[in-house]
Amino acid sequence: MRCTVIGLGEAGRIYARALQQQGHEVLGYDVAPIATPDLPRAASMAEAVEGTDVVIVMTTARASLPVAREAAPHLAPGTVYADFTSAAPKAKLSLREVLPAGVQGADVAILGPVIALGASTPLMAAGPGAGRIADLLRPVGAPVEVVHGALGDAMAHKLLRSILMKGLAAVVCEAVEAGRRAGYEDWIRAQIAAELAGDGQSTIARFLAGSVKHAARRAEEMAAVAEYCQALGAPSHMSAAARDSLLDLAEGALKSA
Repeated sequence: MRCTVIGLGEAGRIYARALQQQGHEVLGYDVAPIATPDLPRAASMAEAVEGTDVVIVMTTARASLPVAREAAPHLAPGTVYADFTSAAPKAKLSLREVLPAGVQGADVAILGPVIALGASTPLMAAGPGAGRIADLLRPVGAPVEVVHGALGDAMAHKLLRSILMKGLAAVVCEAVEAGRRAGYEDWIRAQIAAELAGDGQSTIARFLAGSVKHAARRAEEMAAVAEYCQALGAPSHMSAAARDSLLDLAEGALKSA
């Protein structure tokens, strides 16, 4: 197949190389002067996407819709247009109004670090072109889960996951840094590891029930945590946010009582 990769940062180059290794004809396009010695480059958007079978967009989220608008006049019916950017679900859904009739849009969410995992990074795809982009990328080693929904549904899943992953990462970083400053880093690392290794569904149920039932008391405790972190000279952003969240839960419980 002829594939075009738009956006030749590190992730874009990884996928371009993987597709080349599978025998596909790959053309790259990027307005930035990025060196790609083993990848043929188009000089314009028209040259990049005219006559191609699949367009893979690996730009920043901000460029998602502008790139689609620039590409749209040159896309032929039957082309798969796969947006791998981290644009919000609403922006991905807007591709329906931008892409010409007959072009199969695909919303692709990247569910891991491409720099570390390469083309084997787990993906989730939604939209009319989701099945075809999955068929293209599974042979390069990418586990692709197809979500039977509209454009934006894959990104919605990713953002929900990000609440957990990025939030959890921030909490862990804050706890370990406070532990380091207090002289108890090994102990707090062990506490974190024990929680992460436990029964996941049981932990979720405990968090959901306990946070509501004990919201007021826990809010007071997290206020003390934030104060303690500040006294250590450690960040307290997540602790303060937890305090505010628990206060909201406590207020909601009072109103519903």
